[in-house]
Amino acid sequence: MKHSYLVRAGIGALALGFAAVSAQAQAESLSDKDTAAIIAGIDARKPQLASNARKIWEWAEVGFHEDQSSALLQQQLKAAGFRVEAGTDGIPTAFTATYGNSGPVIALLSEYDALPGLSQTDQPAEQSRGGVAGHACGHNLLGTASVEAAIALAKWLKASGTPGTVRLYGTPAEEGGFAKVYLVRDGFFKDVDAVLSWHPSSSNGASQGQLLSMVTAKFRFTGVASHAAAAPERGRSALDGVEIQNVAVNYLREHVPSDARIHYTITDGGDQPNIVPAHAESFYYVRHYDPEVVRDVFDRVVKAGEGAALATGTKFEYEIIGGSFGTLPNDTLGRVVDASLRRVGGYSYTPDQQRYADAIARTLPKGAAKDGPSAIGTYDFGRKSPASSDVGDISWVVPTASLGTATWVSGTAPHSWQAASASGTSIGVEGAEVAAKTLAISGAQLFLNPEKLREAKAELQRSQGADFKYTPLIGDRKPPLDYARSALPAGRSGQ
Repeated sequence: MKHSYLVRAGIGALALGFAAVSAQAQAESLSDKDTAAIIAGIDARKPQLASNARKIWEWAEVGFHEDQSSALLQQQLKAAGFRVEAGTDGIPTAFTATYGNSGPVIALLSEYDALPGLSQTDQPAEQSRGGVAGHACGHNLLGTASVEAAIALAKWLKASGTPGTVRLYGTPAEEGGFAKVYLVRDGFFKDVDAVLSWHPSSSNGASQGQLLSMVTAKFRFTGVASHAAAAPERGRSALDGVEIQNVAVNYLREHVPSDARIHYTITDGGDQPNIVPAHAESFYYVRHYDPEVVRDVFDRVVKAGEGAALATGTKFEYEIIGGSFGTLPNDTLGRVVDASLRRVGGYSYTPDQQRYADAIARTLPKGAAKDGPSAIGTYDFGRKSPASSDVGDISWVVPTASLGTATWVSGTAPHSWQAASASGTSIGVEGAEVAAKTLAISGAQLFLNPEKLREAKAELQRSQGADFKYTPLIGDRKPPLDYARSALPAGRSGQ
């Protein structure tokens, strides 16, 4: 797969810009009456959305261990008439919920995992609430809003008599476990016509951008323990292997594409200084927009580890923990979502919310705050974003579009205490409600216009290129159900 998908994506979008006007004129639009009914239905369930989001925020369960969060969302969908299958693809906290039996299949995505080490109260000051994790990426909001959108869309299908199937995938462990990639690899999206997703943000917008492809892996060295003072010559330091690999990789940075990213931590450096470490481990992320560049850079990181093992007389092995493609943006679907977002609009702060937002703004870098939650960003296609998501793999096999809504105070960075705080407040709920309405209206619009789904698929095929064959970056490994084991509460073991 030696090609540049970034170029093809742009060409595909350009071709769509000159689509036949007659086909657009024949498209059936969602009526104002139906739009109002969808919005009213989501408004009526706002207390439920707020309650669910708060519970998941308080539980703050890490990837593949979101037992309570997953069960709560499954219960909500069952009560709404969805057929729910738990443990999708052998992943305990994954699930699939389906409503309908005919017509196009439109899927929504629900995430609910928290980030290790970012426990935070809902106050506008940095203060741990005593837990081991926190929702600093807003997945408590993401999961609940997607569920509300699916329920609203199912109600509309039933009321309107429109043929169609709504499917919601409960996808755990986005923060490093990459559950969606396993579902794609194992064929769970093969009958889906379009995927609509969203993510918490500090602003409202439906631009369709390019995320980074990535591979994550743990590198393990095994040496020989010995007394570091009495018999150092007998020892072979596994920590030396880790450190020499890290030095080699840091020299490598000069000789990779400038927009490649390599990050690492030392997750095991030994126990105490007077023992030559027999075991040591580092954890690496390698990123770039093109998955082929990721494969190449990662292979070079592996070679650095092999050289470090040779230099230190240690044994070396590595385990790929996860990996995902960067997103392949779809302009056809993106414009549908953008139009729906503008139809819904943003929201305004209450006096209490404004006081909270002002307090948070004072903790942000000067000039970070920009537009408020009422503004809708200009639509942009193909802009690069320095982040990664396992939604990327889905976007390479099914037409996919996403949006962001203002669940955080303007200027807030994801994976920060400010994001964790706002995700537990009514500001987070307001932004999540905007997302739920936009997703539901977008889905209804697509069900009414099967031709739009065909256009989106044609664009995907042009962007993929004739020689494309999906080969996941995770290889054939099983889901790493214990990858976040160190972030579990005391007394709870990994699976």
